[in-house]
Amino acid sequence: FARRQQLNTLMAALFYDLSTGKKVRVLSRSEDRERELHELVKKGKRPVALFIDDAHALKDEALTGIKRLMEVIESDGGCLSVVLAGWPKLRNDLRRPKLEETGLRTDMFSLDGITGSQREYIRWLLTTCTGRQEGIEALMTADAIDLLASRLRTALQIEWHLTQAFEAGYQSGELPVDAELVETVLSKHLDDMEATITRQGYGLRELVQNFDAKPAEIKALFANQLDPIRASELRDRMRLAGLPI
Repeated sequence: FARRQQLNTLMAALFYDLSTGKKVRVLSRSEDRERELHELVKKGKRPVALFIDDAHALKDEALTGIKRLMEVIESDGGCLSVVLAGWPKLRNDLRRPKLEETGLRTDMFSLDGITGSQREYIRWLLTTCTGRQEGIEALMTADAIDLLASRLRTALQIEWHLTQAFEAGYQSGELPVDAELVETVLSKHLDDMEATITRQGYGLRELVQNFDAKPAEIKALFANQLDPIRASELRDRMRLAGLPI
């Protein structure tokens, strides 16, 4: 039911956006709904774009249904483009054999954010927040900035840890904040397998479904308590699927 609901919700959104009447009627039968939506797009005489955020959470059936909907609308001259935005799991899903037809019709773009520029981002953030163009070393040493840049991956991580570091510095009366103090506020589990996989968009349920594993096995894997042979097998499957572990 939940899988059907994902596609139904997306189609309902299109109906509400494209309908010009005061009352919007979303048909219950899928064939009738597709036909009516096709007529709405055709009547509008303009291309339609559907943007879907958090698309890594879409089920296989929803992704396949979106492809079919595009084909139905395009079969008679209509134009429906779909932009999927999501975590790396989305890219990995579209590369799986089950979704090959959908994946091969998809142009993929990776937005790496500040990856590779963490140090510059930290310096820019400190400069912008303080209004100083020079002298940020009076607030945080170069070694401390280097440590944060080497350990953190995202802007959110950097902002949170900077806040923690300066709060710790204020409480201890230390200024500038040095690498030793930064080390005390850095999360000890930043590079753990569970944290790395979670940042890719995989939760426990997705790992169980995608890698033919039991929940207890995944938890044991994260805790380094799984049988070595089984652990090696799961790691190999995850790497093959595109997970950076």
